[in-house]
Amino acid sequence: MCRAPSQRVRPVVFSRACEDGCVPLTHTIARFNKVATNRVSRVVAGRLPGFGIIIHRGRRSGRTYSTPVNVFRRPGVFIVALTYGRGDWVKNVLAAGQAQLRTRGRTHHVRNPRVLREPVPADLPQPTRTILGLLNVDEFLWVDDQSSESATNS
Repeated sequence: MCRAPSQRVRPVVFSRACEDGCVPLTHTIARFNKVATNRVSRVVAGRLPGFGIIIHRGRRSGRTYSTPVNVFRRPGVFIVALTYGRGDWVKNVLAAGQAQLRTRGRTHHVRNPRVLREPVPADLPQPTRTILGLLNVDEFLWVDDQSSESATNS
């Protein structure tokens, strides 16, 4: 069956560009995860290594939200992989300048959020680097762990 150029079937694309950078996963997958997967993963994400829950306030609504994320701890800092680019939760954390991060059963007060565009950090575990590289993830949210700073200043 021959189709006119306007009727061609478009291939599935796993990354799409936007004004603030590359969105590694499609918006359709992001919406599905927001509705289905995130509700299930919130139950365990705050306890498992490599996962966490960012607790933040909406910029306009003031409502408290909790978003499951891939997070990795380094001395004094947490690195969050932005697998969906700069979504609303990222904008909320940047606007507030702080948030809470629940990971491995502990809640950390984090501040000084900044988005860094870089290849996958070399000090992340090899399987993680491979997966994030395949997904074209090149943006990471870095946040300082205020909890560890106050413990060392005491």
